[in-house]
Amino acid sequence: MANSLAFVITLTLFCGLVVGSSRTVLFSVQSQNGMAAALAPSARDGVCASMIEPHDYICEEHMVTTEDGYILSLQRIPVGRSGGTRGKRPPVLLQHGLLMDGITWLLLPPDQSLAFILADNGFDVWIANTRGTKYSRGHVSLSPDDPAYWDWTWDELVTYDLPATFQYVHDQAGQNLHYVGHSLGTLMALAAFSKSQLVNSLRSAALLCPIAYVGQMSSPLARNAATNFLAEALHWLGLNEFDPRGEAVVKLLKIICNKPGVDCTDLLTSFTGQNCCLNSSIVDVFLSHEPQSTATKNMIHISQIIREGTIAMYDYDDDEKNREHYGQTSPPVYNMTSIPNDLPLFLSYGGADALSDLNDVQLLLDSLKDHEGDKLVKQYRADYAHADYVMSANAKQDVYDPLIAFFRLQ
Repeated sequence: MANSLAFVITLTLFCGLVVGSSRTVLFSVQSQNGMAAALAPSARDGVCASMIEPHDYICEEHMVTTEDGYILSLQRIPVGRSGGTRGKRPPVLLQHGLLMDGITWLLLPPDQSLAFILADNGFDVWIANTRGTKYSRGHVSLSPDDPAYWDWTWDELVTYDLPATFQYVHDQAGQNLHYVGHSLGTLMALAAFSKSQLVNSLRSAALLCPIAYVGQMSSPLARNAATNFLAEALHWLGLNEFDPRGEAVVKLLKIICNKPGVDCTDLLTSFTGQNCCLNSSIVDVFLSHEPQSTATKNMIHISQIIREGTIAMYDYDDDEKNREHYGQTSPPVYNMTSIPNDLPLFLSYGGADALSDLNDVQLLLDSLKDHEGDKLVKQYRADYAHADYVMSANAKQDVYDPLIAFFRLQ
């Protein structure tokens, strides 16, 4: 049991720390046009009711449907705990990482959690939940029991989820927005920006533990999972949903602990790096909500970019299939040098981070070398690892206060 729990912690931290909740039962009804529509969790079971309203904040539950039919939930904290005027506050969209959901930004007490801090500092806060997580398991015609529901990777998060949530927040707020991504949430944004998507409705973006290039990722657990084709094995077994709590995933991951050079004594540290500033109680809070599912195909895609060291679209490992999808035999690359040079960016990265490795971050910074000087703010925390950015008791003063100061200048 202890080993299984440790693996749950490890998997949940892969490319992003966030918090969700145990899964809800999915019901479906027949809509007027004959399509099956998945119902959202009831208001009693939502993020607002469970994580935000108990702290005396106003919270709204919103739903948005992507162009390819996935129904995503968004939570809005329109004002701070002390109240204030709605509608004129600058909106901020918070995007979690892989195997997590929007509760990432709500794990700590209100005076330490970024979502609450932003609301109390005059921002209109929106919290995203990507497809496949507890609160975003709906679809206009598919059930999560259908293999087709899980036929996606982070390419689709870039193409569909992020634009849908951006457009919805922009329309609701009536103004351009700020963006905060953690880990995989940074890759989604960078990939979109590289194609000049979203930038016309964006004020600025803060990228915490930036994940773009990952070919030099130093985490032995993550690297072994990628190089041993763990996700491909699960897909071959017919597991389309990558459920970190599932028996098959835990069983296969245990194999990694027997690999040379992998020390599973402290899985959290060997996966994320040595986090400097986590209170012991935060892990219990974390495990009461996470991890969340993703598509096994998505895990394969992430493994591909670790192995190849490139930021490319999903490789079907077949020239004809690639040609069918992309018009060429190899998947297209997201070109980081194409990110607009005048886009305001705040990048914060840690010296102890084993997932967002310093060498990989430097490759990203090299790609941004022509960025306008006053539009790129870099923050380096020598003592921070991957989990510190969303679970550290010190993150407010170390990271969030400078982040808010950056937003105020845009």
